[in-house]
Amino acid sequence: MSQDNFSRLNQYRSMWVLVLFDLPTDTKKDRSAASRFRKNLLDDGFSMFQFSIYLRFCASRENSTVHIKRTKRNLPKLGKVCIMQITDKQFGMIELFHSQKEMEPEQPSQQLELF
Repeated sequence: MSQDNFSRLNQYRSMWVLVLFDLPTDTKKDRSAASRFRKNLLDDGFSMFQFSIYLRFCASRENSTVHIKRTKRNLPKLGKVCIMQITDKQFGMIELFHSQKEMEPEQPSQQLELF
């Protein structure tokens, strides 16, 4: 791998986009809107991290901006949504636990980028 490619994919340049949300599910219309929002996230390459937290690895800040804009276009009318981006280096410092057992964070999936 060339030095240029290495610097393009380093831990400070690559980003994780996290979408955290609390959406109403009181009515059938609310549940449908919440389901559509989650489906749009999945269709855009996000993975469920927890029930109301979805995340996506992006190779660059520019790429993360594309997915953030797409998420904003699909915001539901009701509820709270937070979009956050952190570097791969920051994500690597997350401590994950499942039933008090420490777990390793998932490694980003390899994604094909076309320019």
